[in-house]
Amino acid sequence: MFADIGLPDAAEHSIKADIVPRIAARIKSKGLTQAKAASPLGLAQPGVSKLLRGHFAGYTYDRLFGYLNALGEKICIEISEAKTKKDARLELEMTD
Repeated sequence: MFADIGLPDAAEHSIKADIVPRIAARIKSKGLTQAKAASPLGLAQPGVSKLLRGHFAGYTYDRLFGYLNALGEKICIEISEAKTKKDARLELEMTD
């Protein structure tokens, strides 16, 4: 979607757009309000609200992964050699 509208760094935005709903789902599964989620995330409630509404452009992967860790998620990063230059890309795989 981000590539379709010509957004620079479309792959990065797409992956962040996949991470944020996971953060939202984890907040919900823990029965937290945005105000209660703010503390472990190190954000104010308005910051949680903005993030969950998709305003994530200023967030790094490290920060988003840190939020998932704070909410009890394990993050595993795998680096492997790509067979071709075209295959050299960033991918996100989430499991339950």
